[in-house]
Amino acid sequence: MIHMEKLTKYYGDLCAVDAIDLDIKKGEITGLLGPNGAGKTTTLRMITGYLEPTSGNIRVKDYDTVENMLKIKKLIGYLPESAPLYHNMLVYDYLDYVAKVRGLGKGEKESRIKEMMKLCALHGIMHKSIGELSKGLKQRVGLAHAMIDDPEILVLDEPTSGLDPNQIVEIRDIIRAIGKEKTIILSTHILSEAEATCDRIVIIDKGAIVADGSTEMLKMGADREKTVYLTLIGASLEQAREKLAPIQGILRIDHDEPLQTGELKLRLSVEGTTDHRESIYKAIKETDWILLEFHQAGKSLENIFRELTQEV
Repeated sequence: MIHMEKLTKYYGDLCAVDAIDLDIKKGEITGLLGPNGAGKTTTLRMITGYLEPTSGNIRVKDYDTVENMLKIKKLIGYLPESAPLYHNMLVYDYLDYVAKVRGLGKGEKESRIKEMMKLCALHGIMHKSIGELSKGLKQRVGLAHAMIDDPEILVLDEPTSGLDPNQIVEIRDIIRAIGKEKTIILSTHILSEAEATCDRIVIIDKGAIVADGSTEMLKMGADREKTVYLTLIGASLEQAREKLAPIQGILRIDHDEPLQTGELKLRLSVEGTTDHRESIYKAIKETDWILLEFHQAGKSLENIFRELTQEV
């Protein structure tokens, strides 16, 4: 659906996007995940034709952005981070205006406005001034704007930025509903948002792609190391280290402050290629320690993100 090849953008001497190669499939919700300044917004603006690449090319379906940008724009609905709304207009009047600009006929226009009212849950605010609405409601109006002419592709730049938790869930549900029929590409730096909303995550750092895949694929690829959590009674930190450190595969033993007096909370970093829980349990069984907690976890998306994007 969208093909990017060696896509590059410079602002003077600053390389904002560095030779990105990326294919986005039809019917996929793809999240561009990265820290602020990673190049996410610049990439989206080049896809939608608001910025011209310094080099490289983009194809949307069978159209090249150099020669067919107008046709491409007709395929795309775009919601920037700050929705470009006219605050002095009523919601209905605004959507009516946008539909006319997009070339919808009267019958089609009325039908699409009703569909957007239902999809984006705009009941009760259609005759309110946009300037009176909360940010969450303005985002819904922005989504309705982007979807008014039923585009094949929806591009969303930080769609939940600045929203409260309830509003985030509402916008997420709308995106998931739209994603059943549309190709969606969205940018975010909110890890939980990407994990809950996207079929695929592309992590960008300093203008380059550093990871690409589903959440599960990214976690599996990063699971060269896992963490085993233990809570013990009757053992000191020194005793626990003496007993557990010799077990093959244990890389590091750390401890956390206990919630209860007398408890010892340990974090064992172990090699991820083998399950070491049996050996750990047998070692503890040889003692008179009481085992209160024992579970294993792979790396979280947050840990993966930090490892890939933090300064060395």
